[in-house]
Formats: sequence, structure tokens, C-alpha cells
Amino acid sequence: MKLFKAGAAAAVSVVLALTATACGGGSDKASDGGASGGAKKDKIVIGIKFDQPGLGLKNPDGKFTGFDVDVATYVAKELGYQPNQIEFKQAVSAERENLIANGDVKLVVATYTINDKRKAKVDFAGPYFVAHQDLLVRADDTSITKAEDLNKKKLCSVTGSTSAQNVKTKLAPDADLQQLPGYSECLTGLENKSLDALTTDNSILAGFAAQEKNKGKFKLVGLNLSDEPYGIGLKKGDKDLQTKVNAALKKMVADGSWQKAVDTNFGPANYKAEPAPQITEGS
Repeated sequence: MKLFKAGAAAAVSVVLALTATACGGGSDKASDGGASGGAKKDKIVIGIKFDQPGLGLKNPDGKFTGFDVDVATYVAKELGYQPNQIEFKQAVSAERENLIANGDVKLVVATYTINDKRKAKVDFAGPYFVAHQDLLVRADDTSITKAEDLNKKKLCSVTGSTSAQNVKTKLAPDADLQQLPGYSECLTGLENKSLDALTTDNSILAGFAAQEKNKGKFKLVGLNLSDEPYGIGLKKGDKDLQTKVNAALKKMVADGSWQKAVDTNFGPANYKAEPAPQITEGS
């Protein structure tokens, strides 16, 4: 009877050890999105914008286009993922930190300006692009030529964006600020004259203005109201991933892929992008 009990106990121990090993292996894979320990790389989830022409746009056919999409695809390739292994998830401005912190995405490549407030919650790789805040107005509007002209006028931006607060607190304190869920809503208001201006990065505004349906309707005022260094957001403390993403960005610039992506996505709007910036995060 004692021998039977001892044998049964040994069997239970083996089962528990195997179970623990299996759980441990699964944990490693989940923590790295399937990219460590020789685990099979099934997919990587990357947050992008779905409504920004020229940067991150989900087209009616379900395909994604834009500069951020090209950057995300290149970086994913360097991490070991093919395009068909990338799952793009919508990352609206106000939810980017939550998506990273909750593990819903591995990376966020979504016109994500690096600043100290955000760095308290997430880490960044990059920057990989520098834009400048500007204003978009109706093509026939001559009343707004500088930021101060926005006082008493209706200014639109998206919830969670740094741009609107920059104007409201520093440049035009009497502007009537309207924060809407997306840029498309701001454009509709601008077109029907319920809003007077849309503010965000000039790269984003150029993408919208260059759309076929918007040609001739809007214009950029041409102001450099701020510097907006775009970074790739990732979970705080993941230095290994940060190093790998930085290496991928450097390679993208060195082999000409970065400039090709700029020309493809911004060229049609006659938008003059700055040269690729020096990477500062993680160094």
C-alpha cells in the first residue's frame, strides 16, 4: 500500500512539473509576442491610425497605407515578422498608452509625439520623423494667418492630441476649442463652416488636403507652431525591444527605405519633410 502511494505521488509530481514547464513556455512567448526563446513567431499586433491619409489609413478594401504603415511593416520585418503576420489595431490618440500598458499591442506607430508626460507611462524608440504643428483652414479663408487669429474662433482637434492644448494654453487662449473623436469629423465641420480651423501636425494635415475628395477645399496656413518628434511606443522597461526597434529604424534610413516611404506618401501633397532625425530614445 505504501509503495502504491509513493508511486502515485511521484506521478503527480511529474504531471505538475510538466504543467509548470508548459505554462512557463507560454508565458515567455506571450511576453515577447512570440519573438523570444526560439518560439514560433505567429503574429505581431501594432497600433496605427485608421483615419490619417498619408500616414495610417484603412482603405475600403481593408488594406492599410501610409508612412506609419510602411515604417511599422519595415520594423516588423526586422523583428522577424512577414507582412501577413502583422495585425494592425486601431490606436486613437487617447487610447495609445492604454493599448501598450494592457498588452493589446506590441508597438504603436501612430503619429505618436514623444514627450515627458507620455514617457512616464510608456517607452519610445526613435524618433523616426519630425513634423510641426500647423493649421488647416478653408481655401478661401484669409482671416487666419497666424495662431493669434484663432482667438474667438472655433478650433478643432482630436481628443487626446497635444496640438489643441498647445494652441489654447500658449498661443490663442480665447479660441473656442472643440475636441472631436477623429480628424474626419473636424474636416466635416471645417467644410460646412461650423468650425474655423483644424490643428495638428502638418504631415497629417497635408495628407488630408491631398486626398482627391478634398483637393481645392482646404489649405495649410504654413506655421511651425511646435516640433513633433514621432516615436514608436512600447511597453515601459522593455529595453531589448527598444534596442531592436531603434536598430531597425537606423537600417531603414541607411538602405534608402525611409526616404522612399516619405516620397511615396507625402510627395503628392508637395509636403517637404525634414531629413530623418537622430535617434535619441534608449541612448
